[in-house]
Parts: sequence; C-alpha cells; structure tokens
Amino acid sequence: MFRDPLQRFLSTLGVTLLCVLSLTALADALPPPEGEVLLRVEGDIAHPNVGDELHLDRTQLMALPTRVIETRIPWTQGVFRFEGPLLRAVLAEAGAEAQHVRVRALNDYEAEIPVSDLHDYDVILALERDGEPIAVRDFGPMLVLYPFDDHPELLTESIRFRSVWHVARIHVP
Repeated sequence: MFRDPLQRFLSTLGVTLLCVLSLTALADALPPPEGEVLLRVEGDIAHPNVGDELHLDRTQLMALPTRVIETRIPWTQGVFRFEGPLLRAVLAEAGAEAQHVRVRALNDYEAEIPVSDLHDYDVILALERDGEPIAVRDFGPMLVLYPFDDHPELLTESIRFRSVWHVARIHVP
C-alpha cells in the first residue's frame, strides 16, 4: 500500500495528530450535567456536552468564575445581593466567539446582548439573591444582571431590555 517510508510516516503522523486533537477537544468539554439543566447554550459553540449544545446545571454554573453584585434593580425596591457566574465566563466555557448573543427566557422573550457589554461590565447570570436560589416567581431561576449601582450609565431603557429574567437559553449566532 505505501511505497516509501516517508508516506508511511506521514500517514501515521496524520492519524496520531487526529487522535490527539480529538482527545483535546473532549477534554475541553464539560461532562453532561447531573442536576436539573438550568441553561442551554446553542449555536456556534466549540464545546458542547449534549449533542450540539452546552447544558449546564446549578453546580456547573457556580463552578465558573462568579461575582457578587450588590445593587438596586430597576423593577423592584431596595438593594439586593446577587451572585452568579460571569456571562462572559459562560460563553468562554461554551467556546463561543461572537459579537452578540441572544438570551431567551422561559416565556420566549429574547434580547440581543452585545458581547462588548460583557467585557466592559461584570454582567452575571444571577442564580442567587441574598444567599438564596432565585425562584421563578422572583425573576429566576436566573437573570441577566448588570451592575447598575456601580455604573449609573447602565440605567437606560436598552440595558433594562437586555436584563432578561427567567433565562433558559443563550443562542450564539
């Protein structure tokens, strides 16, 4: 089949590289979630863990780089302490590279969020409010949260529309 040692070497090298690249890709992907899936990331992602999507449960989400934001939110009274993963960390875990993403709520409301927002501000997917999981009746199980009190310039109508409640999916175009 092979006429010379160089062809045999190149063929073996090609198969070896393909195996190494495949193992590296598998090592980068999170395992499928063991708990209830709270978030599905779909579209142009490099690290799916269930079919062609990245599914994440509470444990996996809270294992990503998180932030605590103490802030007022435009649709309620008082200051709350929110905690959750940075939205940019979720996208990095998915292997997503895009200029914007579409975040969809349980009720199918969608908002387009520029990825530049996620680098300019510590935008989180808030999973906890005042140390407790956020119930669906209170905007949960998670919501896109901007650090409003730290950056008064965020108190605009367009940012409020990007602050999706009841987050269920993120689509990466």
